[in-house]
Amino acid sequence: MNRWLLENMECPRHHTALSCHANELMCPNGCRFPVIDGVPVMLLEEVQQTMESTRVSLPLAKEESTDGGLYVESLGLSEEEKSGILDLASSGQDGIDPVVSFLVAATNGIAYKSQIGSLSEYPIPVLRAPLGKGKVLLDVGCSWGRWSTAASRKGYKVIGIDPSLGAVMAARRVAQQLGTEATFIVGDARFLPLKQSVIDYVFSYSVLQHLSREHVAVVVSEIGRVLRDKGACCVQMPAKFGLRCLYHQFRRKFQDGSGFEVRYWSLPALKKLFSPQIGTTTFSVDCFFGIGLQYSDLRFMPPALKAVVTVSEGLRRISRSFPPLIWVADSVYVSSIKDGAAR
Repeated sequence: MNRWLLENMECPRHHTALSCHANELMCPNGCRFPVIDGVPVMLLEEVQQTMESTRVSLPLAKEESTDGGLYVESLGLSEEEKSGILDLASSGQDGIDPVVSFLVAATNGIAYKSQIGSLSEYPIPVLRAPLGKGKVLLDVGCSWGRWSTAASRKGYKVIGIDPSLGAVMAARRVAQQLGTEATFIVGDARFLPLKQSVIDYVFSYSVLQHLSREHVAVVVSEIGRVLRDKGACCVQMPAKFGLRCLYHQFRRKFQDGSGFEVRYWSLPALKKLFSPQIGTTTFSVDCFFGIGLQYSDLRFMPPALKAVVTVSEGLRRISRSFPPLIWVADSVYVSSIKDGAAR
């Protein structure tokens, strides 16, 4: 197992030190967590789960894999998509990981739907963050590792965490394939299995938007706990008054989301959430007309979407000199600097 993890992880239930025994980690209180190919599975069975993939990941980790280590049951995909993954894997074709090929629309957004099962390269985005210079970055909700790879390419020492065993194992395979320096954990963002003040930078994209507001508050508190003083976090969230976000809220009669549905946030509500738990909080535009549209992925888009993404990028650049535009953005970055006094 990665040495950094052994030194800086703790039991997510008791916040106690862990020791490694064969293929599992143990805490002094008797908690046992399986380790699969160097990936610790740090999920808690007794807590309320936020998604089906979390519910099945821990039982799968305790059993011998029957699908070649793909763990498709933990991916939250349809039966047809899971069958497609297994068919692609059995074909023996090299290139794009079969899990990523079918997970791309679920992680990158519906704009990538045309790429399901037919990716020719990995859509690695551009991380809008300072150069890492060896600092430790935690990628919360890393899925198959696209942002982890982006962070590694900017010089960060990356720790990716996600509750889906299948997604994390795909992230590990992709990292090895691309030469990405990243380490992964199967875990719950509400119960980060990390010691206090060991992370320099926390990043999260298209993750917290699917959690209830109460659970988001717990995750933000955990981010504040693991960040070092003066450490930073950057979390993407859907904005309440973006044009497309308003359309989706109208369709469900402005009722708050339930289950895995997206929740939409106002900027004041986000500031009220992040500032007390972490520190000084600011906002910047991610994109307009959708959630998850990345200009760096323009080549993956059909012509009509290319036009939309190009306009979105133009407006994003204008917003840097005309900040009021952020109020009508659909997707924003919430950036906070940890201040010890904030907590």
